[in-house]
Amino acid sequence: MKIVSAALAAATLAVGFAAPVFAQDKGTIGIAMPTQSSARWISDGNSMVEQFEAAGYDTVLQYAEDDIPTQLSQIENMISQGVDALVVAAIDGTTLSSALENAAAAEIPVIAYDRLIRDSANVSYYATFDNFQVGVLQANSLVACLNDRFADQKPWNVELFGGSPDDNNAFFFYDGAMSVLQPMIDAGDVVVPSGQMGMDVVGTLRWDPATAQSRMDNLLSANYGDKSLHGVLSPYDGLSIGILSSVKGVGYGSGDMAMPCVTGQDAEVPSVKSIIAGEQNSTVFKDTRELARVTVGMVDAVLQGGEPEINDTETYDNGVKVVPSYLLVPVPVDASNYEETLVGSGYYAAEDLQ
Repeated sequence: MKIVSAALAAATLAVGFAAPVFAQDKGTIGIAMPTQSSARWISDGNSMVEQFEAAGYDTVLQYAEDDIPTQLSQIENMISQGVDALVVAAIDGTTLSSALENAAAAEIPVIAYDRLIRDSANVSYYATFDNFQVGVLQANSLVACLNDRFADQKPWNVELFGGSPDDNNAFFFYDGAMSVLQPMIDAGDVVVPSGQMGMDVVGTLRWDPATAQSRMDNLLSANYGDKSLHGVLSPYDGLSIGILSSVKGVGYGSGDMAMPCVTGQDAEVPSVKSIIAGEQNSTVFKDTRELARVTVGMVDAVLQGGEPEINDTETYDNGVKVVPSYLLVPVPVDASNYEETLVGSGYYAAEDLQ
């Protein structure tokens, strides 16, 4: 069944034309994305639509705005409408088992996109980045900044932030970062004045920037009356912007209060501008065009009866099965290489970052 995207259908009705006849004839792909509140997910969705349609497929792209029942309803509707495959970036990777059973009954393959879908055997493949390495890169960039900015102020006072506890990736980011930071904490080179460690304490539900800003406000008021904050492990640019608003609100980055080293992820435009301005220290670039390319290749191989390219068959146990995966390589970005990495690759135009 061919399904016209909502935007295209609305545009068609607006000008009074009949529904278009698509040149694509290989099937329809349902794409379920979590939210449009992050520019990163908009880029993911656009890249997949473009590349799937270039490969001969129609697409249905829907965003659930971080509402779990909405995403479940969207996926169920795609199944009932007869899509040929599903690509799902889950809001909560533990809530889709029933929907995926229906997909399996309809012989619809499911690709988990960047976020692992847990507790279901009905996940065919997983396309993502090396999420443990993302955390390693974040911690390494944090330590490099601490050495550069606060070399004579050891031990360094650092606070830890985690991603959303319902996103499996958040644990990989945190564990990767702590593989670098924990030995430094044990050695006394890094201290966490709040004592708040572990994803059960530092997780930030739904990756919400306002939640991160509020928590940073509380950490500063409760623990830094006579101390200076040197660094913050932040797993995502949206959180980083909230954290930076908090620290700037109490004077960091002005006078003799040096800006703490703050990490990030996704190379979103506000954070890249912040890096250029000397506020956020670093981010991790995950090229959504490449992730879309891998995902389109996976789906095309499955639907054409072939075997998709994978490079990991051990890491991602979803509680029921180890999901065959393709892991892409994340790239650290800071003031020294943002232009080459982001503008040079064509991901952004130079004027986007001005």
